[in-house]
Amino acid sequence: MATLASSSSVLFSSPHSNLTPPSLSPSRLSLSSSSHLSATLSSSLSISHSFVTTSRRFSPCSFSVKAIAADKKKVLIVNTNSGGHAVIGFYFAKELLGSGHEVTIMTVGEESSDKMKKTPFTRFSEIVSAGGKTVWGEPAEIAKVLEGSAFDVVLDNNGKNLDAVKPVADWAKSSGAKQFLFISSAGIYKPTEEPPHVEGDVVKADAGHVAVEKYIAEVFASWASFRPQYMIGSGNNKDCEEWFFDRIVRDRPVPIPGSGMQLTVISHVRDLSSMLTLAVEKPDAASGNIFNCVSDRAVTLDGLAKLCAQAAGRPVNIVHYDPKAAGVDAKKAFPFRNMHFYAEPRAAKDLLGWKSTTNLTEDLKERFEEYLKIGRDKKVIKFDLDDKILESLKVPVAV
Repeated sequence: MATLASSSSVLFSSPHSNLTPPSLSPSRLSLSSSSHLSATLSSSLSISHSFVTTSRRFSPCSFSVKAIAADKKKVLIVNTNSGGHAVIGFYFAKELLGSGHEVTIMTVGEESSDKMKKTPFTRFSEIVSAGGKTVWGEPAEIAKVLEGSAFDVVLDNNGKNLDAVKPVADWAKSSGAKQFLFISSAGIYKPTEEPPHVEGDVVKADAGHVAVEKYIAEVFASWASFRPQYMIGSGNNKDCEEWFFDRIVRDRPVPIPGSGMQLTVISHVRDLSSMLTLAVEKPDAASGNIFNCVSDRAVTLDGLAKLCAQAAGRPVNIVHYDPKAAGVDAKKAFPFRNMHFYAEPRAAKDLLGWKSTTNLTEDLKERFEEYLKIGRDKKVIKFDLDDKILESLKVPVAV
């Protein structure tokens, strides 16, 4: 193992936190401005060095490193067995394996569970065929499930509160993990009059994810937390774009609460996995930071409906309503928040050099093809809440 490092620190104001408990609003932070390379070498290393060091920085005159074999990590993903976040672990595992890392994905529960009959779990053979390992078990019994195993990096993509995450974090610490990553949620931000949400914005103090972020900041020298919003991608088992497709292909009106101009963020899950992979491969840059795990463009709710219709090659009839006047709970009648709710990935761009690849126009075409492939356009679906809304608006619905 050869490690080369030359670094200095600079203090400045920033919207994201570094080594600071995440419940605080924007504050000053210390960010290492460094050149750091740590690699496991399989054969040769050659270095030519001549540089001048000052109290502020180093100025390399000649500095070259030739290394064969990158720094590959052993990564454990503790993955939820349901909900929209399950697909994050699936994509992350595949991307890590594609980059040469070793991956074990531990899914909560039992392999024989009915939950495993849904995507992305039905596609776990893709992880195995790429060289990954899959195991099942309860987080509270992680030491037993993974007895004798050790990992460089542990990602918890399951727990939503400290009771669920603490057994995993404590085991990771005791077993020698060098880095701990956590999938949090952008839903913990308090509503703001100045959207978008950026890293460092005030969060809900009583949110379970916040307690987890505080705990891992205290326990691990190298940690990072990622706050996703809505996501799309093959293998996702939580409705997002499907909600719109269900109505568009059946020539039904698409009821959207409010004006339809509310802004949100829809990210392809590959963007989330690429951000996580960069954190594994750039641990110093990621350490002690919160990352909004989202794409870098917002979309209006009406705009999303129109893009879904464009992907389906069908017209769309959008109707707007007041949930209170219609006598419905918008949280049950509509899959998105009835307000501006979007974040920006500033920290990932600044610290990790991450770039978004989400392209809703093209990504939704891919999703509609899969929608048709699984036959959901032929599935019998009840629209009871829609009908109640449309009746209150006196909007006719074709039988």
